[in-house]
Amino acid sequence: MTAELVRGQNHTLPQTRLEIRVSAGTPVVAGATLGDENGTVRGTEWIAHPGSPQLPGLEVSRQAAADHRLAVDLDALPGPVHRVTVLLALPTGVGGPVRFGAVASPFVAVTGLDGTEIATFTLTGLDSESAVTALELYRRQGAWKVRAVGQGYAGGLDAMLADQGVPGAAELAHSIQDAVTRATARSVAPPPPRTPGADRVAPGAGAPGPVPPPDGHRPAPQPPEPIAEPATPPPGATTGGPINYAHPRRQSTAPPPPPPTAPPAEPGRPAQPVAGDATGWSMDERLYNQIWGMFEDLARTTAAYRSAVDFAESRMGQELDRTLSDPRSRIGGAGDRAREEARAKRDELTTRAREALDRDLAQLVAEAAVVEPALPAAFAGWDNPVWHAYRVPMEIPMALRIGDLHLPENPALHIPLLVRLPLERGMWIDSGRTTSDAAALMDSARLRSLAMECAVAHAARLLAVYPADEFSVHVIDPAGSAAGALAPLVRSGALAGPPASGAGGVASVLAHLTRRVDLVQMAIRAGAADSLPPDVDTGEQLLIVNDFPHGFDDRSVTQLRYLADEGPSVGVHLMMVADREDASAYGPVLDPLWRSLLRVTPVADDHLADPWVGHAWTYEPPRMPPGSRVLEQVLAKVAAARRPRRP
Repeated sequence: MTAELVRGQNHTLPQTRLEIRVSAGTPVVAGATLGDENGTVRGTEWIAHPGSPQLPGLEVSRQAAADHRLAVDLDALPGPVHRVTVLLALPTGVGGPVRFGAVASPFVAVTGLDGTEIATFTLTGLDSESAVTALELYRRQGAWKVRAVGQGYAGGLDAMLADQGVPGAAELAHSIQDAVTRATARSVAPPPPRTPGADRVAPGAGAPGPVPPPDGHRPAPQPPEPIAEPATPPPGATTGGPINYAHPRRQSTAPPPPPPTAPPAEPGRPAQPVAGDATGWSMDERLYNQIWGMFEDLARTTAAYRSAVDFAESRMGQELDRTLSDPRSRIGGAGDRAREEARAKRDELTTRAREALDRDLAQLVAEAAVVEPALPAAFAGWDNPVWHAYRVPMEIPMALRIGDLHLPENPALHIPLLVRLPLERGMWIDSGRTTSDAAALMDSARLRSLAMECAVAHAARLLAVYPADEFSVHVIDPAGSAAGALAPLVRSGALAGPPASGAGGVASVLAHLTRRVDLVQMAIRAGAADSLPPDVDTGEQLLIVNDFPHGFDDRSVTQLRYLADEGPSVGVHLMMVADREDASAYGPVLDPLWRSLLRVTPVADDHLADPWVGHAWTYEPPRMPPGSRVLEQVLAKVAAARRPRRP
């Protein structure tokens, strides 16, 4: 059983070969120090950090990332070592957050090599700190234990190292941050400017669809996951030259057909956009890559505009400071003229920057107007006519639209928010109040109702884009409060069973899905998938949980966390409809569940962070056209396709 530690608590370690997994809401620097029996760090050679990531028995990451895995072999540590202290710090000079209080609480887990959690610790209560001692592994009477520490330092990495008695702490902290900056510069080079007709290629095969972020790629617009070190080319591979399009599952090694080209542009006018003008093996893949390119273009041009405005304001401030510091400017009108000139230069720079932004936005608006009508059902909004010609598909699409993203510079320009399929994590639909104006004007009952309607719309899209009988939806509604929102799913017969209510119904559904995860995992590990019991449905499963955590006991909460962690790898996904504030009353025990799910809202909200260029994207949930019955029509076709296949 996993020990969920609180600050100061310790736990015995049953093995000596371990992984320490770190999950944070933003890229962080991870390191570790070795200490003797008195806790003394004897020198820089006892410190593992991105600039020197390997020590005997210890290895840390080479760069900042939102997720880390630190390898520890306690038996391989030098003899005098009695303590391993894990350190986390925010990187400097990359435009990210400057204090831990501005991001989600970091989470640290000590696991075995098979991924089994031994002890976990959520670092709550941090505020102005930019560095923190997360936990320590220490030897006591021949046995190793782990202790949750959570000691933060507002003075940053150098203050934390100095507190451990490291000589030259400030210089070492500076060199560590320099190493992180160099690694980031090598791995996150900005993409080249896009020219009309240029190919747009997705970040990599199998990359998640457009968000921040929090997976080795920069999927648009999903919070980016940690960036891996450059891989060593396989034997026989060459660098540079033409791209090899060979794929192990493709019989042909020929490159994909070229994308459609736009008609020649008139002199002095931008090229006319064309749907599917990105590289890909199919039209869906081209459109997916094109949407990624549009997100990238919008992020880049907006960042350039904001940077130009900041520069203009900064330069005006510097010129005004110089003017006011010169006593001669107080004589006559010299000071007034200098201020007017400074403001005029600021206005000129700002105007030019806005003109460049407006040109780019106009081109993107024109591209969106061409792309949106060409999208397949899985990528399209509910108002797209493609849904009126809907047919149950024969294969799973590469991605699914779960909403739109936009920036305040042009709220009318929406970029589809796509996630790759099969889902890699579930969703948390926040039914509580957010910072958005729309949420502030609604009462809590209306927000909960909208959140459940949003969950039904997402579930319907998932059912619609999967082949018949390859996706099932279960619902837990403990108090039966979501009957109205669930009516389309219930009436159509698309659900795997009636919504579960009461303690018995909650326990039954959770036990069924937990058993399914356990059995499929065991079958995969044993290489015996054919030996599964006949009652185990191996298709993808979605569990919608309404009004969490009301009506859930400790056992059911533990099962939900298990499904959130282990379910996606074997096709079981969670969709929680809950108020984060209500869940916070249960303490940090639910933080891992909150962090493992993608948070979306039933109203427009700018909660999606983009650490790539520092934007806060406004998320727009999928909207059903007023008076439309497209949802019921799609669900009816899904249910009709499922019935003949059922015994």
